[in-house]
Parts: sequence; structure tokens; C-alpha cells
Amino acid sequence: MEISRDQAWELVNEFTANQNLVRHMLAVEAGMRAYARKYGEDEELWGVVGLVHDFDYEQNPDLSVEGHPVTGAKILRERGWPEEIVRAMLSHASEYTGVAPETSMEKTLCAVDDLTGFLVAVALVRPSKSILDVSLKSVRKKWKDKAFAAAVDRQQMEQAAAALGVELGAHLETVLDAMKGIASELGLAGE
Repeated sequence: MEISRDQAWELVNEFTANQNLVRHMLAVEAGMRAYARKYGEDEELWGVVGLVHDFDYEQNPDLSVEGHPVTGAKILRERGWPEEIVRAMLSHASEYTGVAPETSMEKTLCAVDDLTGFLVAVALVRPSKSILDVSLKSVRKKWKDKAFAAAVDRQQMEQAAAALGVELGAHLETVLDAMKGIASELGLAGE
């Protein structure tokens, strides 16, 4: 069964009312698509994985074997979704699921996921509130400021980029550019 972007979007809207969470999933989708293009992979598949990776989070916010993303994986399996997508979703929370990211798609999901939130935070502290005004230099400056977005595990994100075989700056730039491409959908095109 091949899953279309429209089917993924329907799933997201069926389970997620929180628009910030929807925007997060759109940002991850954009980052995944950018990497699929870069690697010559299936952009639709990678985009769908990015779009649905947190679809069940609002209803199951506890990260555990009883919550997200295990519950979401069960839902996908019940609906006949491809195991490749289910496994990728499980791999982005391997500490709870025991499914370690192995494929380049799974590693990319792990590398893109948390970074999108950090980049949103960088955009929101700008006077314009626009990701279009965010430069790689400003991201690097905020990255070094440990008081900024203090809860963000920078080391985990650095390790995820390394697992992809990508230099951190190039990774930041790839995801930032992808998010700039959908700034309006993310609510980050400025006031």
C-alpha cells in the first residue's frame, strides 16, 4: 500500500487539533523532503514520514511504551500503512520503542525533528517573527547561547547530524532553507 501526501494530511487532521503541533509536523515534512532531494530518495515517502511522525502525540502526549509513538504505530498498522513508515515513526523515539534508527530515512527523521523546534524558537525571538529573516549566523549564535531554548538537547542534535554524516552547519542550513520554503504554512512569514 502506497500512502499519498493527501492521506497523510487527512490522518494528521483527524488526530491533531493543535496548530503548533501541525506546524511542527509540516516543518519536519519540509526538512525530510529537502533531504530526500539531496540524497536522491523518494521525496513523497520521506515527506509522508515527516508529516505523520507525531500525528498521535496530542492524544498520547506521554512518551512511553503505552503512549506516543507506540500508540500511533498501532493505529498505522491497523489501517494497513507500510511497515517502513511505522518503523520510521517508532525510530524517532528509540529510547521508548527500542527501535533504533537504521536507514537514512530514519536517521534523517531523528536529525530533523528536534531541530525544527529550535529553528522556530530562533525565528520567534526576531522582531519580525519571520523565519525568512533568520540567517545561519543567527542560528549559530543562538546555538552557542545555552540559556536560549535551554531545554533543547543540542548534543543529541549534533549526534543526529553526525549519524547522517552531515556537518552541523550544513544540516542547520538544509533544514532552515526547507522551512523558509513553507514560511507561510508555518505561521513564520512575519507580521
